[in-house]
Amino acid sequence: MEKFDKVWVNARIAIVDDNGEIIVHENSFLAIKNKKIAKIDKMENFEHLSVNKIYDVENRLITTSLIDCHTHLIFGGNRANEFEKRLNGISYAQIAKEGGGIASSIKNTREESFDSIYKNSAKRLEALIKDGVTTIEIKTGYGLDTQSEIKMLKIAQKLEMNYPIHIEKTFLGAHAVPLEYKNDSDSYIDYICDEMLPEVHKLGLVTCVDAYCEHLAFTVEQTKKVFEKAKSLGLNVKLHAEQFSSMGASDMACDFNALSVDHLEYTGEKTVEKMAKSGTVAVLLPGAYYFLRETKMPPIELFRKYNVPIAIATDLNPGTSALCSLQLMMNMSAVIFGLSVNETFNAVTKNASKALGLQESKGSLDIGFDADFCVWDISHPRDLVCSYLPTSLHYSVYMGEQVYV
Repeated sequence: MEKFDKVWVNARIAIVDDNGEIIVHENSFLAIKNKKIAKIDKMENFEHLSVNKIYDVENRLITTSLIDCHTHLIFGGNRANEFEKRLNGISYAQIAKEGGGIASSIKNTREESFDSIYKNSAKRLEALIKDGVTTIEIKTGYGLDTQSEIKMLKIAQKLEMNYPIHIEKTFLGAHAVPLEYKNDSDSYIDYICDEMLPEVHKLGLVTCVDAYCEHLAFTVEQTKKVFEKAKSLGLNVKLHAEQFSSMGASDMACDFNALSVDHLEYTGEKTVEKMAKSGTVAVLLPGAYYFLRETKMPPIELFRKYNVPIAIATDLNPGTSALCSLQLMMNMSAVIFGLSVNETFNAVTKNASKALGLQESKGSLDIGFDADFCVWDISHPRDLVCSYLPTSLHYSVYMGEQVYV
């Protein structure tokens, strides 16, 4: 007789097949052992199991839990005043020139205490957990000196210790040029490569390195130097690129086998073809697109043509996507970007896990994967895409333990 630690019975279980189609299996159960998914089968075969604990979900829907693969969740201060300025017609670039934008968040993150930032970041994290998220990526990039970047990473570390969630911690030192290097961005890149990156790597707090390659931030050559250093330390890379312009940054990222390139509104066909060859995920950020009233769409049809995996994320940040719901991003991706239900669901599960390099353990209800899943009061995953229902999550399970919300 097969033996398992826990089993969830009388469930309707949503499985994604090899073609990316969602199939709902009625009258089924899901069993776990050693915090891993061990068996999914019909209830008629349940009597042959030996189980330590049984949960009856009463015909509710089980899916793999959601993954938010791009956030800037940890920051100090508040930039709602900039939102109002943009409503009054002031551009993001002009706000940045006036000392706002990322520079404002840098100042506040440096000055605000660890405990204060932790407290406010925890509120945002709790909102995402209540959305069904059990895996999240959190970037640094609002400290931009060694001490402040480490402060952000240690806040992320404490959040992971205190909440039922897996956090991928990404170093984004090349997010903007801090004021002390205002007229010498090359020296700041040297500081990142020679001091900041080695220090955060030594502490074992990061698995990936990101950069912002745009006319508002860093050049392709500067970004390449950061990526070369990251790779020399054995770290994965990903990139913010082609949000406002096309500089060839994504092509360069593909040369480094980047896990993902994110934003991508100005990406062309040759770049998309290169992403397909390098296995790089296209992460779309509809919250920023919506918040900034952008009009140029990411090349969705090209991603489909070349079978580039599409992920979506909140891009949760204080200035350009202050929206703390992955379910809301799912709706936006369908309505604004035209993704199908299947594409949208895969974008916050299977493809999001690949964007974080976690495709062998998270993002699918597969045997041997981590026991991370959600129990929903809905009939089908399309309900998550169609409408934003904060109460639709009955509870989630993280590494085999129930999370009540």
